Amino acid sequence: MNLYTINTGYFKLDGGAMFGVVPKVIWQKTNPADQNNLCSLAMRCLLIEDGKRLILVDTGIGDKQDVKFFSHYYLYGDDSLDKSLYKLGFSRDDITDVFLTHLHFDHCGGCIIRKGEKLTPAFKNAIYWTNHKHWHWAINPNDREKASFLKENILPIEESGQLQFFSDYEGPSFYNNINIRFTYGHTDAMMLPQMNYKGKTLFYMADLLPTVGHIPLAYIPAYDMFPLQSLHEKKFFLEEACTNNYILMLEHDAVNECCTLKITDKGIRLAECFKLSDI
Repeated sequence: MNLYTINTGYFKLDGGAMFGVVPKVIWQKTNPADQNNLCSLAMRCLLIEDGKRLILVDTGIGDKQDVKFFSHYYLYGDDSLDKSLYKLGFSRDDITDVFLTHLHFDHCGGCIIRKGEKLTPAFKNAIYWTNHKHWHWAINPNDREKASFLKENILPIEESGQLQFFSDYEGPSFYNNINIRFTYGHTDAMMLPQMNYKGKTLFYMADLLPTVGHIPLAYIPAYDMFPLQSLHEKKFFLEEACTNNYILMLEHDAVNECCTLKITDKGIRLAECFKLSDI
């Protein structure tokens, strides 16, 4: 198995929203905000090469929305999904599977492209993977979360015939050394892939742990639908990760790709950061 970082670009979100009840005077030490109180975030995807399978975990925000939509998120940088794949010698057509942690627009927007008036899968040879519970949650969104579930990102996947579902329970095996963990605090039935890689356990953290600045337990984004559930899941998972020396790959940290954790007198904290390629 080979793992690769796929950088799809950077965007900005309100720092208060990203850190919930934690005061700015505290969170800005690790995630400094600009003059508009916006924090820089990555949209870092993961590419898994294993035998004949080339699996892309999440797809970034994509480029099919209009100027008004993108103006809310301040996209910047030269990275894109296509550029990142090209640097590794791959293209969209090589992707065999797209694993979607969840269907918020910054995680699945790149699934679908616009060709004229038609919306079509960006990965024509791939199977798109989600689970029944999250799919139904996304296509019947609540009023608070519906701005994150855009129909143009989601429904064309089903219409293409390329959509498949995992079972809605903890621990199903996806492929070889890839298992799935479910979480329910950020959104219903978000999936985290777990991999055995070079003798270590690596987790792609999606929005359970957006950045290293979110390691302290109380640092829960206001975007989470069920913050107390997030707190419970995060506490349980970070303790497990710390005990077993897991490597955590961070989807939204604008600076750090991967990290490990340690126990301190203040609780679980960052041990070290490094690139995926350094493992």
